Amino acid sequence: MNNELLKQLEEKYKALGENPDNYLKGLLYTKPVNYWDYIEVDTLLSLQKPKTNFEDETVFIVYHQITELTLKLMIHEIKQLLRIKTFHTESFFIEKIRRLVRYTDMLITSFEVMTDGLNYDDYNKFRMSLTPASGIQSAQFRYLEIMCTPVLNLVNKEGHKRLSKQPSMDEIFENIYWRDAGYNRETGKTSHTLMAFEQKYLESFKDLTAEVAGNTVWEQFQKFEKPSDNLIFRMRDFDHQYNVKWPKTHLNTAKKYLEKKGETKEGTGGSPWKKYLHPKHQQRSFFPGLWKDLEILDWV
Repeated sequence: MNNELLKQLEEKYKALGENPDNYLKGLLYTKPVNYWDYIEVDTLLSLQKPKTNFEDETVFIVYHQITELTLKLMIHEIKQLLRIKTFHTESFFIEKIRRLVRYTDMLITSFEVMTDGLNYDDYNKFRMSLTPASGIQSAQFRYLEIMCTPVLNLVNKEGHKRLSKQPSMDEIFENIYWRDAGYNRETGKTSHTLMAFEQKYLESFKDLTAEVAGNTVWEQFQKFEKPSDNLIFRMRDFDHQYNVKWPKTHLNTAKKYLEKKGETKEGTGGSPWKKYLHPKHQQRSFFPGLWKDLEILDWV
């Protein structure tokens, strides 16, 4: 064995206060790594459990699992931006935002799997077996939002009208934009979809909000006294891709399956989906200080 390599290994484990011999002896008994074990292929391929016999339900399930894995990749990148003890150079920041844009582009383009990859009649049958589940219940989607921007930016204009001058966290979450998908402010009724979602995740959303307060992606960006045009462009690109182009793609796909010949079907979660999904109603922006009025909606 290369003596220099052995020396480096010894130095590595001695620096950890460990005996290098123990680790080297351990290599005698370690099995070679196989792709299928490392990637957990068998486990991944066992996670699709359709509720009906329609073939395209498997496509639907796998597509959404891929979406959740993509969101996990995005959160992985964002966590690196939020490490307070790490000094972020602008080049590091730009690279992370570029990765976020790349993953968002994957979310947008992969929607063709839904738009063109499902049988219309079959989908409109098997989706009813999924009631009251809804994509609105994606917790990773909400974690990502909370990590990207101060939570007040996730309250739309109508919601801000209902807030007190110094709203508590509970008050903010009562008026956060995504509640419009399941809470009727005229009747005071909450859909089962939203109620179940909040019972499972609301406290974790509040905990994360407190954890990242003053340290979201937007606030990390603001630490640069004179950000370059390149960084500003990347930030705007991510904001627009994630909060305008992706919701519009989702909306157009929903229209294909839920709106035909003048008939508008209800989403599985019972939300007013046409209004809820449209970016002009959500009014979501991670980095509002980079835009004028509704400029984000038309930015190219």
